[in-house]
Amino acid sequence: MTNRQPLPAPEHGSLLPEVEGAEKAFLAGRRPREADLESAVRFFLEFLRGFESFAFEQPCVTVFGSSRFDESNRYYRLAREVGGALARAGYAVMTGGGSGIMEAANRGAKDAGGLSLGCNITLPREQKPNAYLDRFIQFDHFFARKVMLVKYSTAFVVFPGGFGTLDETFEIATLMQTDKLEHFPLIAVGADFWDPLIASARDAMIRAGTLSEDEARFIHRADDAGEVLRIIREAGLPAGKE
Repeated sequence: MTNRQPLPAPEHGSLLPEVEGAEKAFLAGRRPREADLESAVRFFLEFLRGFESFAFEQPCVTVFGSSRFDESNRYYRLAREVGGALARAGYAVMTGGGSGIMEAANRGAKDAGGLSLGCNITLPREQKPNAYLDRFIQFDHFFARKVMLVKYSTAFVVFPGGFGTLDETFEIATLMQTDKLEHFPLIAVGADFWDPLIASARDAMIRAGTLSEDEARFIHRADDAGEVLRIIREAGLPAGKE
C-alpha cells in the first residue's frame, strides 16, 4: 500500500533490551538509583534515534487530533484535506503516527506527494502506525515523543481530540507563553469543538487572574484547509514551494 520506513535498528543491536511498560515502571514511584540511571540511558537512546531518523530539509507542520475518528467522520475528511494542502504548499506533515486524525493528515500528505512522518507510541490499545507514513519512529515514552512532535515544526494544527490532544495543545501554548518556543501558529480546527472549550478555559483563567488577555491569543481558529494555510503564510513562515 505504501513504502513505510521505520528507522532501522542499530547494526550491533540495541544497547538495552526492550522492556514492556518501561514508562509506567519509571513513573511508579521511588526506585533504586541504578534503575533510574538505566531509564536515563533509555531516554537518551530514544532521543538519539529520533534525531538520527528525521533528516529532512523542508519546513514541517505537526497535526494533532483524536485517534478515534474513521473515514466517515467530517473531521477525518477535513484533516485529510489539510494534510494534502500542506504537502502541496511544500510542508512535510508530521503526526503521532496512529489512526483517526493522524492517519487522515498523513494520508492527505501522501496522496499529494508530500513527505509524511509519524512519531508512534507503544500503547496497549488504539495506537499502531498508520499505512500512510513515509517514515516513522516507534517511541516508548510519551515525553520523548512529544519533544519530537514539537521540535521539527514551525506550525501546529490541532483537531478535536481527547486528553492527549488537549495535553499537546496546552503544552505548546505553555511553551510559547513561557518563551521556551517561538510564537509559531497554533491553529485549532473545528469551531463546534474548540470554541466553547477555549472560551470556557480562557474566561475562567482570566477571571481568576491566572492568564492575561494577550496570553489567551496564542490559539488561532480555522475551519478549512485554506484558512490553515492562510494563517501559516501570514505568520511569515518559509515554505518549500511558493
